[in-house]
Amino acid sequence: MSNLKQQNNMSERKPIHIVEISGKRALTKFAEFPIDTLYKNHPYYVPSLISDITGTFNPKENPAYEFCESICYMAYRDGKPVGRIAGIINHCLNERTGEKEARFGFVDFIDDKDVSSVLFKFVEDWARRKGMTSMHGPLGFSDMDPEGMLVDGFDQMGTSVTIYNYPYYVDHIESLGYEKESDWVEFKIQIPKEVPEKHQRITDIVKRKYNLRVIKYTDTNKLIKDYGQKIFELINVAYNDLYGYCPLSQRQIDYYIKMYIPMIRLENVPLIVDENDELIGVGITLPSLVKALRKSRGRMFPFGFIHLLKALKCKNDVVEMLLVAVRPDYQSKGVNALLFADLIPVFNANGYTYAESNPELEDNNKVQAQWQYFEREQHRRRRAYCKKL
Repeated sequence: MSNLKQQNNMSERKPIHIVEISGKRALTKFAEFPIDTLYKNHPYYVPSLISDITGTFNPKENPAYEFCESICYMAYRDGKPVGRIAGIINHCLNERTGEKEARFGFVDFIDDKDVSSVLFKFVEDWARRKGMTSMHGPLGFSDMDPEGMLVDGFDQMGTSVTIYNYPYYVDHIESLGYEKESDWVEFKIQIPKEVPEKHQRITDIVKRKYNLRVIKYTDTNKLIKDYGQKIFELINVAYNDLYGYCPLSQRQIDYYIKMYIPMIRLENVPLIVDENDELIGVGITLPSLVKALRKSRGRMFPFGFIHLLKALKCKNDVVEMLLVAVRPDYQSKGVNALLFADLIPVFNANGYTYAESNPELEDNNKVQAQWQYFEREQHRRRRAYCKKL
């Protein structure tokens, strides 16, 4: 950060040039900026895959463009990239809420308020031209995209699906008139050597009371056939009332089934079903990809895919809790206990020592209650901001 600031001070306030980004080549530069420039050799930054970013902003690949539109800008000074930002409008969500909200996301900039202010000016002006009356973020097209600006935990390694940003981002964005709208918290959970006794008692009671059981698959194709669609339908129902959530469309469901389910380790995915085999709950966990992503520098080739495959297949000391979803009529009834009673022995067998919870809304007491029987530390906090336009 200090080197970038020193470079900025030496720039003699050269003018900032804003470029609207389109096309794969330009989007690749948009994706590479934080990896190769802003956070190069940073000890806590975890890069996204460049191909994921370019795919996210490709209407032919990302089914969210059925009901979303977007724009991407990059800021240059003296021919060098100094910032980036994306604007997104989710028309489906706006129809659902009756609001005229735009989103900003995929935002990064050097420690220069001239740069951040002009980036936000361009994306805000775009939103106004589209008839929007407020700006929110950082958010993506859907909850499947990284969201939330880091406001606490800058000395902690992120996860494979979260945003890292420098502390100065907070001052920049608040100086532009943005205010807190919602916070997420994240936990580091120590994995016990065995299922806690109280946790096991709750598991046994819930199983008997509601006639539930945990099932696991050993064949990915069979899991997709039996429950692939149902998993994402459950996510839509379970997350329906959460901040900023827009139900996934059928094309998005098909897209995420194809993208995510083949890469998961099936032993890490317990499904809770009732006596009629109806899906009640699911937990999806994944060995941490952080080290692999850092080694690959966001690139699948020539060797990045090897690092990722090793992280998925080999032993790892960290596991990421990608998501837990429970049907609303079974929430707050101890159903989550079944998931962890199944997962704890698996985690120990795989050598995981702790789990990363990934972001949970600070007021989502139902989700945070599931960690009460575990030794845990709330080690990161991230924030969504809003501003009236």
